[in-house]
Amino acid sequence: MIPDRSLEVLRAIVSDYIATREPVGSKSLVERHSFGVSAATIRNDMAFLEDEELIHAPHTSAGRVPTDKGYRVFVDRLNEVKPISASERQAIETFMSGSADLDETLGRTVKLLSTLTNQVAMVQYPTLGKASIRHIELIPASDTRVLMVLITDSGRIQQHVIELHERFDESFLSELRAKLNTLLVGVALSLVSDKTQTFSAGFEHGKKAIVEIILQNLLEQVDANRQEKIILAGTSNLVRREEDFPGSISPVLEAIEEQMVLLKLVTEMQAEQHGVSLRIGRENTYEGLTSASVVLSGYENHGSELAKLGVIGPTRMDYSSNIAAVRAVANYLTKALGN
Repeated sequence: MIPDRSLEVLRAIVSDYIATREPVGSKSLVERHSFGVSAATIRNDMAFLEDEELIHAPHTSAGRVPTDKGYRVFVDRLNEVKPISASERQAIETFMSGSADLDETLGRTVKLLSTLTNQVAMVQYPTLGKASIRHIELIPASDTRVLMVLITDSGRIQQHVIELHERFDESFLSELRAKLNTLLVGVALSLVSDKTQTFSAGFEHGKKAIVEIILQNLLEQVDANRQEKIILAGTSNLVRREEDFPGSISPVLEAIEEQMVLLKLVTEMQAEQHGVSLRIGRENTYEGLTSASVVLSGYENHGSELAKLGVIGPTRMDYSSNIAAVRAVANYLTKALGN
């Protein structure tokens, strides 16, 4: 159990260290904060915090810095998250408006989040099992070619020109489009293959070849959604803050370049306090990230979580502001996908 004043001292140490990057001593704490006690009393509180492994001396300096455990206590005791400003809110709304499809929307999202937080931002693409078909369009492109457009309820739009190698009747194309939509609208992408196994049997023999070519291409587009992917922005922000990472920054850079590491990480992390999930330093099980903090939040469509977004940065980060930014951008992305 941490006494109230010691907890206040810890909060002050974390806040001051985040703001200045300098180890915090008892004298500066007394000068900057209104504790109403002497520097000697503050030193006793700091000794207690050091015994509890919440702060430590990085070298022979009289100042102290938070440990991973200290940051965790600080975050867990955050009474409220700093709200985003009106200008930040306006920037989010402006930047997120007008996106044409999912790829563009997620590209804008990850750049925006990186700009707001000055951290590395990441956005996970929705996975196959969490999306369903909203509409299939077949548009004549030439005498022998058809443009297929697959739209999912996650907002992804895929377009592909199909070469049929023979002329087709537009009325037949309209019939095929109607039957595909009747069969598949609202069906999860993971079930499309099973749903269409006997689809071509409902067409006369002379039309089956065209139907099967279009079905094959549809399944290829559906399968493209199976490729789980994370996009990143702001890697240069890590390099600019290299001094915040003990030793070399290379392990962190190598970790974030590994898609499988990030995909496993976002899968493991579940929402905790303040609607986000957070791992600090050695709470990360992946060696390259043990000197970093990760803040994630899920974004949704129709009330179900599609995937996650968040930031990666040094443990010396402004947790309150970053939590607020991640949460706000996730909410705006949810709204954008719902429109």
